[in-house]
Amino acid sequence: MPLRVYTPERTDRALPVIVYLHGGAWVWGDLETHDNLCRTLAQKTGAIVVAVDYRLAPEHRYPAAVDDAYATLSWVAGNASSFGADPTRIAVAGDSAGGNLAAAATLMVRERRGPPLSAQVLIYPMVDESALERDSLKDFATGLFLTAETIAWSQAQYLPDIAQRRERFASPLLADDHHGLPPALIITAQFDPLRDEGEAYGRALSQAGVPVEMKRFDGVMHGFVPMDRWFPESATATDLIAGWLRERLSAAN
Repeated sequence: MPLRVYTPERTDRALPVIVYLHGGAWVWGDLETHDNLCRTLAQKTGAIVVAVDYRLAPEHRYPAAVDDAYATLSWVAGNASSFGADPTRIAVAGDSAGGNLAAAATLMVRERRGPPLSAQVLIYPMVDESALERDSLKDFATGLFLTAETIAWSQAQYLPDIAQRRERFASPLLADDHHGLPPALIITAQFDPLRDEGEAYGRALSQAGVPVEMKRFDGVMHGFVPMDRWFPESATATDLIAGWLRERLSAAN
């Protein structure tokens, strides 16, 4: 599985590491589509960023992508010293479908007693694949980059078995237990069909005692964070992510 490692500076000390899972509805996206975002996060956080070129649907359906996310976290923890990273300070992050994988991976890490995670950053995540009737999905079903039709189509590629869509590693919001997961920063966008489920996940984590910070960016649509040439809010979002991660990853040491 291809990975790309971004190192912000040469140093003799081990740096924290962020495992980043790109968006793209489990069907699109790769190391290139989110290269600018990963570079920005490495620069602003001072942490190493490991981008994951996980397997895509429909050739590789659920749970292939989340298995790849977990495998990467395990590899990073076991091989951190080979690329200057600190295995005790690992965060996982992702946007959209990558946010789904990041959230699912934290559940998998907890259940399998995998590498301890210091933080999770979920950027307009897809966290409930069982339902398509949330208000934000109805309100912004068409015309704003991500559509209800695209969501339904991508679910059919990654999760063609409808029964599997309620499984916790497919729909982290539906997990029976959210206790003991790493602190979370959840970013949503006002004009995004996924807005409501992302915010519902933040509430579920908070109710389970997980420290959560949520920020809704008004006036923007799904996918805005890597679109730094078009949305000034992108820089504000990456500043927020970087500051939050620096605090969590320094506290973990």
